[in-house]
Amino acid sequence: MKITYYGHSCFLVETGGKRLLFDPFVNGNPLATGLDVNSIRCDYILPTHAHQDHIGDLETVAHNNPEALIIAIWEISAYYSAKGLRTHPMNKGGWWTFDFGRLKMVQAIHSSVFPDGMPAGEPTGFVIDSADGVLYVAGDTALTMDMQLIPMMCPTLDAAILPVGSNFTMDYADALLASDFIRCNRIIGCHFDTFGFTKIDHKEAIATFEENRKELILMKIGETLEL
Repeated sequence: MKITYYGHSCFLVETGGKRLLFDPFVNGNPLATGLDVNSIRCDYILPTHAHQDHIGDLETVAHNNPEALIIAIWEISAYYSAKGLRTHPMNKGGWWTFDFGRLKMVQAIHSSVFPDGMPAGEPTGFVIDSADGVLYVAGDTALTMDMQLIPMMCPTLDAAILPVGSNFTMDYADALLASDFIRCNRIIGCHFDTFGFTKIDHKEAIATFEENRKELILMKIGETLEL
């Protein structure tokens, strides 16, 4: 499983021979000016919710990848289906099998509305279970006891992408506790540094995890990690 970071909460996950793009937001990110969103190729697009900093480039990416399938909660799926894009609706609950592996939509504690004011259902996270590994993508969320359900319902996680920027989401101290809840010691941080409200001390955050014998990975924009 390969994970490429495009900044903020946008990741490309390559697994099962397919390319899954989470939360496409590049052009509006002041830290990602060196990236060309039009160069992104993917087979699936998975928005965790409908805030601008998670779907800002979704339609651009979808038009550049006309065969890509958007996997989203019902309301987001219906919104983009009405625009003629390919979608697969889901909701929180059981698994669905795709050609890259199984996918489960799980709870996230946040808000969600489209930039035009249209309701977007509830925010979500995703668990990917593929032959290459098991990954939890939390999306924007506060710390929640529901995270303890993930190791009860899912195979052992190889890694988890958790927000660490605070103010709008968990901070890294919350993410450390979340790592206990989900029983995963390898955490990839997201939703940090992009805006003034989410600036974090990288050394302090990483050291906090190391003191607890866990790993916090704060990827550089454009960096690729292989699990």
